[in-house]
Amino acid sequence: MRTPIAADRRAVLEHPEALDCTLYRPDERTPEEETDLGDARVLFTGTFQAPAEWDAKDHEEYFDGAPEEDFLTARIECEAEPGTPGHFIALPGDHAAVVGSDHKVAMYYVYDRLEGDQPDAYVLIREPELD
Repeated sequence: MRTPIAADRRAVLEHPEALDCTLYRPDERTPEEETDLGDARVLFTGTFQAPAEWDAKDHEEYFDGAPEEDFLTARIECEAEPGTPGHFIALPGDHAAVVGSDHKVAMYYVYDRLEGDQPDAYVLIREPELD
């Protein structure tokens, strides 16, 4: 019997609009070096919508002057099965090399992990200077 989490995970991995990606994590001791975490699938779900209860200060702190439309929500699921040596969970600060439908690679910064009903939901920011 599949658990709801396993079914939710499979839904992202098998979604026809999910894209292949590889995640990288900066080395804590040498930030210019990164560790290849492995392969995942990313499903973009829209533009991040700030909670209605945020005030101007909350907006400024979160977006830090960047255009709000640059903040995209996405689901990220590691291709390796949970509990296996290759499994990982994306964290804020990671980088994702996403292979688009045009087969070009675009780099994204994992900005935030969202709390709520959807596990493994994130806010990503495109990094055009790294493409």
